[in-house]
Amino acid sequence: MGLSARTCTPCKGGIDPLAEAEATPLLREIPDWDLTHESKRLERTFRFRNFAEALGFVDKVGRLAESEAHHPEIRFGWGYVTIELWTHKIGGLHENDFILASKIDDLARV
Repeated sequence: MGLSARTCTPCKGGIDPLAEAEATPLLREIPDWDLTHESKRLERTFRFRNFAEALGFVDKVGRLAESEAHHPEIRFGWGYVTIELWTHKIGGLHENDFILASKIDDLARV
């Protein structure tokens, strides 16, 4: 089952974040994303024709994040949206971050 077909599960903490060796195979399913912050975060910048399109995408991502109960950091401005994902409770990456990234990619294709 692909990442975007899965649902984020609540992370209550108390587990280790994914190591880079564990994150790398998942990253293959979301090739436009980058590992950042010593492989503890995912990041991708999306490009748009104007501010209104970028804002519309932010709104879609926000609704998705609420439905998955997993919330990214979002920076945006004229023609771009940068999304950063990590699981705050564990200070690094969890499978949920990859699931949400994949679903965000699906939104960008619509």
